[in-house]
Amino acid sequence: MAGSNGRAKRHFFGGTGLYIALFLGVTALAVAGYWTLLPKNTTDKDAENVSSQVELPLEDETPQMPEAELPQEAAKPAEPVEEPPEDLTVMDEATGVEDTVPAMESETDAQPVAPRLVVAPLVGEEVAAFSVDELKYNETLGDWRTHDGIDIAAEVGTQVLAACSGVVTAVRDDDMMGTLVTIAHDDGYETTYANLRSSPGVGEGQYVSAGEVIGAVGSSSIAEFSMPAHLHFSVSKDGVPCDPAEFLN
Repeated sequence: MAGSNGRAKRHFFGGTGLYIALFLGVTALAVAGYWTLLPKNTTDKDAENVSSQVELPLEDETPQMPEAELPQEAAKPAEPVEEPPEDLTVMDEATGVEDTVPAMESETDAQPVAPRLVVAPLVGEEVAAFSVDELKYNETLGDWRTHDGIDIAAEVGTQVLAACSGVVTAVRDDDMMGTLVTIAHDDGYETTYANLRSSPGVGEGQYVSAGEVIGAVGSSSIAEFSMPAHLHFSVSKDGVPCDPAEFLN
């Protein structure tokens, strides 16, 4: 009996047992190769160590650039203030009474600019110049006074033209300057034509064009009666007398 058991065991290990041993060996090699090919994963403990070593910034801190300081403008020295000249009291030619004449502005002040289209009221010689800052002798009245316009020599009856376009604001007989016509223009200008014949050909409120006939030379001015026949032509800007010669040029 014992002899038969021994032969059976030798038969098992010699036949079937050999195949089982080979199968187990192959399986072990396959498992070992599989684990060899798998990537090595980081353990939880390793992850904790890594997170403890890396500190993330709490907020994005952007370096601040210092603000540039603008240079302060140096204080300008105070400019000297010129005192206005005193006004001059003179005799007015038109009224025969004393009047206060504004002092002349400095030469550096801006001069009034006349309207673009300007024509001469008539062609003739200038026999009396514009003068508001210097007294002139008046032969008719025998005294010294200002002259707010220019006198242009012309025969009685010579046509007088509007110097530039505008609206007639006055047609009247003045006690000193005789029959006159006043025309308002753009930019505050006014032109006055005096020593005219009575009954000019225009009326108040009428629009006239530059070069349009508005009357004729007469001898109606008492203040300039002793002078040769002429037109008294004056110009003002915002009520201030201007040199008509400069206005026409």
